[in-house]
Amino acid sequence: MPISSERLRSLIGFAETELRLEESRVETHEDHAIEHLRFRLSDGTAVRGLLARPLSSEGARPAILYAHAHGNRYEMGASELTEGRPALLDPPGPVLAGEGYMTLCIDMPTFGERTGVTESAAAKAALWQGRTLFGQMLGEQAAALTWLAARPDVDPARIGMTGLSMGATLAYFLAALDTRVAAVAHLCCYADFATLVGTGAHDLHGHYLTMPGLLAETSTGEIAGRVAPRPQLICIGSEDRLTPPLAVERAFRETAAAYSRAAVRGRLALLTETGIGHRETARMRAAVLDFFKEHL
Repeated sequence: MPISSERLRSLIGFAETELRLEESRVETHEDHAIEHLRFRLSDGTAVRGLLARPLSSEGARPAILYAHAHGNRYEMGASELTEGRPALLDPPGPVLAGEGYMTLCIDMPTFGERTGVTESAAAKAALWQGRTLFGQMLGEQAAALTWLAARPDVDPARIGMTGLSMGATLAYFLAALDTRVAAVAHLCCYADFATLVGTGAHDLHGHYLTMPGLLAETSTGEIAGRVAPRPQLICIGSEDRLTPPLAVERAFRETAAAYSRAAVRGRLALLTETGIGHRETARMRAAVLDFFKEHL
């Protein structure tokens, strides 16, 4: 029997919070605008956000919650949306704005303007207090989703989520827990975690992903399957050490089974790029844009 949503939230250590906007500044470019946002969490923590959007106002638009990657680039955080990173083709924010989307990205704990504490220290502190850093991250992403959905220029029924690497894991885990995510497309971090543990590849992940007891009760393939019947696109490279073929095969078998039980066709897709490592490709980018165009 699949794990319940309540039990999954408990194992993850999902931490509820709220984002309150305190400051906003708009930077206008030739074909898009960037909103520089300053939020405050329920506990008083300041959080930077960036929102890329079209220049024109045409009522409520579809939106995307973009979760940034890790890559040991702690200084980057939400800047990935507007500046890109080596694993991406180019900055995704302006591209998504050009496609008509409102795209929000916030700094995760220990990244961007929140580097005052290290990932190791934050993860250990959370575990000692019966929480997890990943659960904190997911709670903040959910709060960002709430804020984004409340904007008058966003259609709350047409919000997707995407990200690469750490951002991918955040994307499909949140989609598994929150049905407000209408469609999810994730890149370069989908694999059966138990298989990664067996090969030692789990040690390639950061401390943020430590969730005690998770694999004793469920699997990442099953968690991704909780997104069903909503659309899900998975993109991986065959030479990515975080997504070895056997681990992907095992995870996808479970995810596909969930979509089969939901009796939906054409809602789950796996794109594998042969000979590609831990990075986005032009084919992945095109697939993601086509995916959101169809489903949002």
